[in-house]
Amino acid sequence: MSTRTIAVVSAGMGTPSSTGVLADRLAQAARRELAAHDVSAVIEPVELRDLAHALTDNLLTGFAGEDLQAAKDSVAGADAVIAVTPIYSGSYTGLFKTFFDLLEPGSLVDIPVLIGATAGTPRHSLALDHALRPLFAYLRAVVVPTGVFAASEDWGAAGPGRAGTTDGGLSARVDRAAGQLAALTIARPRTVVADPFAITADFEQLLSRRSR
Repeated sequence: MSTRTIAVVSAGMGTPSSTGVLADRLAQAARRELAAHDVSAVIEPVELRDLAHALTDNLLTGFAGEDLQAAKDSVAGADAVIAVTPIYSGSYTGLFKTFFDLLEPGSLVDIPVLIGATAGTPRHSLALDHALRPLFAYLRAVVVPTGVFAASEDWGAAGPGRAGTTDGGLSARVDRAAGQLAALTIARPRTVVADPFAITADFEQLLSRRSR
């Protein structure tokens, strides 16, 4: 069984949060879809709430702390990314945008990305296509066709993470998006992060060049 790594970026502000619940549901659905194709998924969560101070420090100093650098490396080295944010005033949060602004240029080129968002009202659902999709298109990621938006009513009467009377079709959207992410991830060659200290030429070649 082969293995793929999925970085799951959640910008939920509370603990717990509906954003975090949606991110987890998408991750588990993607894991199931990959397992159906005999591919094992390693899920690497990135909680931006825990990195808020580090993100600000990085903006001011140009240097990432240890935890933030580990999160950036996790996303840059992943075979696929799930990115979920709350929607405020019709767009993603500043925390969400800041994290992706601080990634090294080219980190998401050709990487499959599943976008998701949460809000209190369905009126914000257009933010998926008007805000998140253009952001990741600019970063040259391969954005999954189905974005997943969850308003308060989509969680059912019991709320996020609990069994409700209805989910407004949320489960179907989650499964469809996860299937598309799995297909793109399997079709793409595995991400290999280059070792900056690796020697790519043998010593004979190096010496022959030096003697010329």
